[in-house]
Amino acid sequence: MPQPTSGDDEPDPGERAPAGASFLTVRSGPAQRTARPGGPVVRTATPAPGVRDDLSVWPASTTRLVHGGIAVGGVPLTEVAQRFGTPAYVLDEAEVRERCRTYRSAFPEADVLYAAKAFLCRAMVHWVEEEGLGLDVCSAGELELAVTAGFPAERVVLHGNAKSPHDIEAALRLGVGRIVIDSPAEITRLAAVLGPGRRQKVMVRVVPGISAGGHEKIRTGTDDQKFGLSLTDGQAQHAITRVLARPELELAGLHCHLGSQITTVKPYLSAVRRMVGLMARVRDAHGVVLSELDMGGGHGVPYRPGEDGLDITALARRMRAELIESCAAASLTVPRLLVEPGRAVVGPAGVALYRVLAVKRTGDTLFVAVDGGMSDNPRPALYGVRYAPRLIGRAAAGQPCRATVVGRHCEAGDVLAADVELPGDVHPGDLLTVPVAGAYQLSMASGYNLVGRPPVVAVAGGHARLLVRRESLDDFRSRDVGH
Repeated sequence: MPQPTSGDDEPDPGERAPAGASFLTVRSGPAQRTARPGGPVVRTATPAPGVRDDLSVWPASTTRLVHGGIAVGGVPLTEVAQRFGTPAYVLDEAEVRERCRTYRSAFPEADVLYAAKAFLCRAMVHWVEEEGLGLDVCSAGELELAVTAGFPAERVVLHGNAKSPHDIEAALRLGVGRIVIDSPAEITRLAAVLGPGRRQKVMVRVVPGISAGGHEKIRTGTDDQKFGLSLTDGQAQHAITRVLARPELELAGLHCHLGSQITTVKPYLSAVRRMVGLMARVRDAHGVVLSELDMGGGHGVPYRPGEDGLDITALARRMRAELIESCAAASLTVPRLLVEPGRAVVGPAGVALYRVLAVKRTGDTLFVAVDGGMSDNPRPALYGVRYAPRLIGRAAAGQPCRATVVGRHCEAGDVLAADVELPGDVHPGDLLTVPVAGAYQLSMASGYNLVGRPPVVAVAGGHARLLVRRESLDDFRSRDVGH
């Protein structure tokens, strides 16, 4: 049986995107030019020689304004803060759409499904549909929001390690295209709900025994976590046999998701080889040629200047080549490829806005406290994500200093950005912005301390509009029905 590996057994010919960018960045003449497949060329002022471009992880539409201002989508962020308050999430619609188009261009022969868990609202549903992507959901809530917003259910895939009866009922009632089997119990449960005369297309989620991802808490390709069925110990093969024996279930293909924040191509290639090997064994044992292979997502993006992102074009090219080569070696028909990007579509399109409430020095640490925190972004507390906050709205007068940006919540671990560079004259009332805030922030936000979840504001063409309103005290009161 295959043993778990890191997938690093092949040469690395440069499958990372250039440091500090998840799309190709080149320099030409007096300005920086950001080139995106099928997209526009965006010009911004070039920093002085020797100065790192600290806008490299921001949306392509970002421009510097006088007196320390920043605009995204043609809208000054100070105006967004004044109009909608803080904390707030700002989402660049053009950036989201361009990233969808980049995936469609890179994977022309595959189905690209946006992973709704990263962020979902009605507007996002419309953008994804209009740009030709499918949808990957994990609950009845995500599914019903998408379908009631007009998204075609047959272009939706439902997965999750512990689907509730409500999840399954909603999926069957609305007619989702695929349901991903994640455990043996789901085979029996799904077949029983369907009953005689009904049939549902399914996939089996396989754990290939490959370690990949930015943190142990977001690695899902190894046997020591809750997702999927192991290839190593035969659980995946046994589940496939059981699915094929159920007339209510039609096995369309296999599903594999290695983890999140993966920045090299090699683990995906290793996974493709193992999945094709399993598909060949299914053909040999059962005479069934599976028509689909879903390789999940997990495509990494840089959160701070200088960090690596996954080169999507290289991923698409090399994954397709590996799939064709592996299938040829196994005398297997090449299946339809599916991929599920989430963070890489919406993460870099978002910016979070905060107002500084307090500044104080404790020992050797300068704490800058803002009006949000772990309730609107739990990721630093969960798995140590590091961000690059920036002061906006005024010119900095003080020399740069090291500071720790903390939230307002009653937890010592409520830290948004530790040991980052900020102007030494940062003070209460200042505005701080945090780029790469579009994914896994509002979707993971909580009601801790009842401060309310922030709004989401879309910017495009110089205009700002509210997509999701701020959670209010009335919302808390209306849910509290006891006495």
